[in-house]
Amino acid sequence: MATSPCSSSGVSSSSSSGLGADAGLEIRTRSVEQTLVPLVSQITTLINHKDKPKRSDKTLQAIQRVGQAVNLAVGRFVTVGEAIANENHELKEEMSVACIEARRAGETIAQLTDVASLDHPESDSHITIFTDKTGVVKAARLLLSSVTKVLVLADRIVIKQIITSRNKVLATMEQLEKVSSFQEFVQIFSQFGNEMVEFAHLTGDRQNDLKDEKKKARMAASRAVLEKCTMMLLTASKTCLRHPDCESARINKDGVFHRMRIALEQVIEIVTDSRPNGENEMAPISIYSGIKEFKNKVEGLRENLYFLSKENLSTMLEVILEHTEDFTDSAYTSHEHREHILELSKQAKMELEQLVSVWMQAQNQKTKDLMEDLEVAILKTCQCMNELKREVHSAATSLAADLLKYHTDHMVLKALKITGVEGNLEAVAEYTCKLSEQKEQLVEMCRLLRHVSGTEPLEITCIHAEDTFQVTGPQIISAAETLALHPSSKIAKENLEVFCEAWESQLSDMSMLLREINDVFEGRRGEKRVYLSLPRPGKHNANLKALKPVKLDTEEQAKIAKLGLELHLLTADVDSETEKWEDQENEIVQHGQGMSSMAYSMYLFTRGEGLLKTTQDLFHQAEIFATEGTKLASALHPFSDQVHDNDKPLVLLEAEKLISMCKQLQITAKTSVQGKSATFTKVDACIFKTRNVMTLLCQLLPLCCKLLRKNKAGNGCLKPAPPWREDRAPTGANARAAERRAETLGIKALENHVANMTFLESK
Repeated sequence: MATSPCSSSGVSSSSSSGLGADAGLEIRTRSVEQTLVPLVSQITTLINHKDKPKRSDKTLQAIQRVGQAVNLAVGRFVTVGEAIANENHELKEEMSVACIEARRAGETIAQLTDVASLDHPESDSHITIFTDKTGVVKAARLLLSSVTKVLVLADRIVIKQIITSRNKVLATMEQLEKVSSFQEFVQIFSQFGNEMVEFAHLTGDRQNDLKDEKKKARMAASRAVLEKCTMMLLTASKTCLRHPDCESARINKDGVFHRMRIALEQVIEIVTDSRPNGENEMAPISIYSGIKEFKNKVEGLRENLYFLSKENLSTMLEVILEHTEDFTDSAYTSHEHREHILELSKQAKMELEQLVSVWMQAQNQKTKDLMEDLEVAILKTCQCMNELKREVHSAATSLAADLLKYHTDHMVLKALKITGVEGNLEAVAEYTCKLSEQKEQLVEMCRLLRHVSGTEPLEITCIHAEDTFQVTGPQIISAAETLALHPSSKIAKENLEVFCEAWESQLSDMSMLLREINDVFEGRRGEKRVYLSLPRPGKHNANLKALKPVKLDTEEQAKIAKLGLELHLLTADVDSETEKWEDQENEIVQHGQGMSSMAYSMYLFTRGEGLLKTTQDLFHQAEIFATEGTKLASALHPFSDQVHDNDKPLVLLEAEKLISMCKQLQITAKTSVQGKSATFTKVDACIFKTRNVMTLLCQLLPLCCKLLRKNKAGNGCLKPAPPWREDRAPTGANARAAERRAETLGIKALENHVANMTFLESK
């Protein structure tokens, strides 16, 4: 059984995360963690009351009601857990044991809190929460660990669904690789598209649920690869079918399939938290992270002169300076930057020597003068490292800015398309060499940017960009060679276009990434994320005719600029309001932050920037935004049970407003339109309605925060838990029930039996 979050003095309200101390019960997702919060809160209340000297009748009755509510909740919770066990035989034994333990603990808590009818609850003749003070702690420990185990086991079902979905995608990909006729390809690709949509939904939900930001970034990168490769797989396969004897077409197609398989495997590694052959993941070491750790150690000498050795500090600096060689050895680093980096590296060694000298003296004789000298040495060492950090940042970002500006015209890609259509093999060979040179420049740019990215998610984005340029460059070359060999082939021309678009898209993403890196360096918030999904609705259909992506032109961007700016300001307001909440893991805060992130990406779209490239991307983002808003509105219902009765109608009224506005936005986003004018009108309406939702959110967040604080500062009396809903699993053999079974018997069903529990305040 897992180590309990309980201690002899009580249960911490945030202790659910502490259960991760047991590797078998490590909580990796927000949904599991947040499901435990109400239960922890109830148990905290009970344990905090076992030592209270003053016990009124009202308090005793409330304690009994809370104990009974916990027992009833656990009973229904266990019923769902047992249903999951029956549906999933491989988990049955573990799940059954956890359910039995949870039920037993719930019953024990109900018995120990049966105090309302007793004249003297402290009497030894009846064992209660007051007479058996360790008993309630033991029961709480068993309850929390067993409930957590049930939740983690239920979470395995979600993982199993993702693995099953991946396996279906892989099996269909194998069929696609072997097809020899267009008719067969059309049929199988249609099935493949549906399977990719299912995989997209499952992995998208998982990405947003992950607690680890690094894993989130890796998942986003892998899903982005799958999104782009889906279209590449379509055109590359069609080209191969049209020109079966063309070696360059086969190489082009094989490259796409290989990359998709790697991306699919990476998703499973993240979901299952495993590496092939038991390998440990090697975290990329950047100059920024090295300097940060080095400075922390140096500054730690103020508190403790003996917590590390001088050899340890010297080794850390050596590693940092080795990484600066990536800059000084690069052919693309300017002479001025190279000289400054070498000079600062030399100075850093000298400052460390001086620091070590004073440090060793201070260890032997802790005089006032020596401690002052040590403080000066610490400050000078840290200042030198800051200057080194600033210099490598300047070197990397200035190179990136220059390269991105130089390559914005895409002259090499345009030349490849023209010479390919002309069938000019010699000219194609000349421009493929130029593209290879460009690829090397961009790969080097990504490597240097990784060193100065500032956060682990941005480091991973840099690595993803480097991989994309490394792989896409040769694929463009093979596509161009195929077109040059078959200059009249429409499908070969379309295939080259798709790979060139992927290259252009990555260059555009690099501009955005560069802005985010600069934001982090300058202390501005640079962590806005776009919720990715793949493949986008309508992008591929059964007859293999891709929809033409539509972008806003300059005039349309100008028209919508004011609305976009208002949206930008509202995202800043929402971010400000969410930061005021003490509990950043609160479900309302989480949904609010997600909506702000998506609204920010929609604002960037109005400027022609960001990861939303086409109007179709925007409409899809608006749908996801509306769904997130509906989830927030749903979270307001259990929240309303926490506030005073007079305030409850106000919260529910705001929830209804939000639901109505999100439904209107979803209807607008899903409405089909034809023509440029109608499309722009739809864009305008989506941005306008998103702005309205964000305006409501700006009012709603401070209201909820205020009511929560008001409730905490109230009279302190225990408030009984509300009646439990009977959330029964649907039965019957109809198709709809079958489709919903996974969700009903997954972790969501278990959440329903815990999430309604009232947050109770200690008296």
